Amino acid sequence: MCRTDGNGKSGGSPPDSQPGDEQAMFSALLEDSAEDLYEHAPCGYLSTTLDGRIAKINRTLLDWLGYESSDLVGRRDFSDLLTVGGRLYHETHFGPLLRMQGTISGIALELKTADGDRLPVLVTSIIRTGSDGQPLLIRTTVFDARDRRTYEAELLRARQESDRERERLKRLNATLQKTLLPPTLVDVPGLDVAAYYHVASADEVGGDFYDLFPLASGTWGFFLGDVCGKGAAAAAVTSLARYTLRAAAVYDPDPAAVLANLNTVLNHEYNGQDPRFCTVIFGLLTPDGDEGGFQVTLASGGHPPALLMRSDGHADYLPTPGGQLIGVLPDADIATTSVRLDPGDTLFLHTDGLTEAHSVGADGRYGDEALLEFAQELAPTTARDTVAAIRDLLDTFGTGVDDDTAVLAFNVPRHSSEEQM
Repeated sequence: MCRTDGNGKSGGSPPDSQPGDEQAMFSALLEDSAEDLYEHAPCGYLSTTLDGRIAKINRTLLDWLGYESSDLVGRRDFSDLLTVGGRLYHETHFGPLLRMQGTISGIALELKTADGDRLPVLVTSIIRTGSDGQPLLIRTTVFDARDRRTYEAELLRARQESDRERERLKRLNATLQKTLLPPTLVDVPGLDVAAYYHVASADEVGGDFYDLFPLASGTWGFFLGDVCGKGAAAAAVTSLARYTLRAAAVYDPDPAAVLANLNTVLNHEYNGQDPRFCTVIFGLLTPDGDEGGFQVTLASGGHPPALLMRSDGHADYLPTPGGQLIGVLPDADIATTSVRLDPGDTLFLHTDGLTEAHSVGADGRYGDEALLEFAQELAPTTARDTVAAIRDLLDTFGTGVDDDTAVLAFNVPRHSSEEQM
């Protein structure tokens, strides 16, 4: 509210301000002469002749350097205040650019103080010209960059520490990933086996897994699956799935029963706020007959179908439709099928990181149809050649592979007499 005098006119100073204080403030501002502002500015000022001789320097910069005006004015060049590296830069870059452009701004240099310390600064210089356009002198502004240098050093240290931490995490992820896969595949007499794991990102542990192991009565079990998600949580589910599948196969090797056991375990363990599930295909390999063939029984829980490449060059997916994701429902629908592998036949399993990859020059995903065409061109083939071809295919996708990819291939070798025909 304004105060009024007896006539109702407003007047006087604000309630919390005294007239004497305002007058003193304005007096101080008037006394702050241009010379005083120059001398005690929050940055350093100096003027030099065109050849670099110091002609004038303000008090602020003198205090930063620890000199008196008489130590420098008319006695020293600006370059004498620079470190060795700064002097070289001044002679080879700073000076020539200033003469050519007439101004140069924000150059990081280091000045030497009187006691031998280094003062990081940012320097801006401009050539002052006369009315005839001829250069007269050089004016330079110097900003103290110690806080900035400290900040940059801390930023660099933090980045280096982040890089080291990232490398440690990569090594940890690689080590963890190895523990989720068999170190080597077991030898199955009469069968060639090959596998490959393609890592999409070294920064995260993937959820793909596979294994091949012996069971009783000359039968071998195998599986290949993909856990939803990535990272430590997915790795925990992968480990649980892998060892549950092995244990369940020993108890009851029927493929549908094995996946039913895994479904019960996952649904029981991860049915709360953080549900976890996986797709998986489990199979049994049993030698069949004197000709060296194998009988294969497969069960699939929502997993991409296996590819069968016959010795006659025909290739197609094995029908396992309707299989549901493992771990989502208490009782999952599990699809089963059986097939015989004859000499020259190859069975190929993969996770969806392969078919969901972005192919170079394509608008969408690689897809199941493209993979089938790839297999038809490849057949007949061997397990090793199949995996090698898939590795080359994944390499062509480059960064288009968003998810890890695991592949597993089985091939019944041809007899020597067949190979010669």
